[in-house]
This record gives sequence, structure tokens and C-alpha cells, in this order.
Amino acid sequence: MERRRFLPFPSLLATSSPAASDGELLVDVNVTIGDWVVRRSWADSTATLLARLRRHGVTSAWAGTVEGVLHTDIAGANARLAAACAGTMLRPFGTVNPLAPDWEEDLRRCAEVHGMPGIRLFPGYHFYKLEDEIFARVLAAAARQGLLVQITLAIEDDRSQNPVLTAPFVNVAALPELLARTPGARVMLLNATSRVFSGPPLVSRLAQSGVFLEIATLEGVAGIEGLLGRSPKVRLCFGSHSPYFVFESALLKLQESDLTPSQSAAVRHANAALALSRK
Repeated sequence: MERRRFLPFPSLLATSSPAASDGELLVDVNVTIGDWVVRRSWADSTATLLARLRRHGVTSAWAGTVEGVLHTDIAGANARLAAACAGTMLRPFGTVNPLAPDWEEDLRRCAEVHGMPGIRLFPGYHFYKLEDEIFARVLAAAARQGLLVQITLAIEDDRSQNPVLTAPFVNVAALPELLARTPGARVMLLNATSRVFSGPPLVSRLAQSGVFLEIATLEGVAGIEGLLGRSPKVRLCFGSHSPYFVFESALLKLQESDLTPSQSAAVRHANAALALSRK
């Protein structure tokens, strides 16, 4: 495959994808079930989402629920998520809102009742910061349960947020120090955007602390190649932010970067497997 050879637009809806035609594993760590309250997505159902993922060779996808962002019945949202994922390639990541009553029970049920590999947090919408003591408590509780913690830094671009439903981008500067004080904690950042990716010192600090990142909001020509060139120790995973982003845009990011076989495997599936490992 030639470097930076883009797919023509009509092929985005082809029945197979060149980026996934080699039979390799492809794990999408950033998908969501449900309709965002202020706009529709390209997936009118979970079946439509699954069909698109399968078409492009995705072998496993980690799914959160949009209900977890605004619903007050977190336990119910997580139960419905687990039921929707059962028997499919989707692996459920339940929501925990540490400012809601009984969040410890929600976290316990994610691990012990639903058998989820991790949880997904929305600090910007649930009104807490990573510097707050409550986040440290969630991180420690997740570590005790062996759960990976996915932190959603943004759902929408600032410019497209509805004025009555805005959320600040989550500041992650305090995360490396907190991880150093929390044995066994594993963290992945979703939708990091240029606020994180364009700051080499911050990316390097996150990489050194073992934080995982994904590519859904990574911008620029040959963005994966460039990021790994600047910060070779970064643990980068494949993520699409489907169905709110066009899934094929994530595949194009893989295609346009000139990656070694080991780099490609790491992004496609190996780093995701490492994120789930408790070793």
C-alpha cells in the first residue's frame, strides 16, 4: 500500500476495506450505543452499527452507552448496555458517575454482575475534575476491581455543542501524578483532540505514566505516523468514535500513515489487548 494514498469517496461504503483486508485483528476501542440527545448519527440501530463494523473487518469493539451521559438511572443504563452487547462483538463499558448516589455499587455491578472489562467516565458532563478527590476514589476502586478506566474528554467539538448542553474539555495534566499514586490503575483517554496530541511534553508524560490514547480525534496528514515519530512510547489504539464520527475516517488514518508492521499491529489490536491486561 502506498503511503498517503487516500480512498476515493465512493469506496467508503464498499463491502470491504483495504485497511482491514489482510485478516488482522482490528479492535475499535471507542464506539457508543444510542442517539446523542441533540443530533442523530449514521447508525439508526445497534444492528446498523455492527454491520458497518463487520464490513470493515472490526473483530471487537468497546461500547459505552450514551444514556450514561445524562440519565440519572445509571444502573438501568448499564444493564441495558450489557444486554445490547450480549452475543455480539461489542464489549460493554458501563458508566460510573461519582457524583451520583451509590456510584460504588454501579462500579461493582459493572465488574461483578455484568462482567465488563472496564468503565467509561464523562467528567465534563458530570461536573468533576481529575484533580478532585472523588476521581481518585473512582480510580482506586476501579483498580481494585481490575477495571480499565476510559475517560471521555469530549463528545462533540466545542463549535458544534448546543448552547444549552455544553461541557468543558477535560484537563488531564494531573493524571500522571495520580496514576503514580494508584497501583494497578489503567486509564485510556477517548477523544483527546489537539489539546492533548499537539502538546509533546504532555503526550510524553502521559505515555510514561502508561496512559493509552486512541486515534478518533487525531488530526493532520499522516497523523499516526507523526505522533509515533514524536512520541514513540505512546500507547495508541484504534478508535472511531462511531457512530458520531464517520467510521471510515479512522481507517483512512491508518492507511495514510507509513507504519512498520509492529506499529500497525500495536494500533490495530495489540495495545488494546495490553490495556485489558491486569499484569
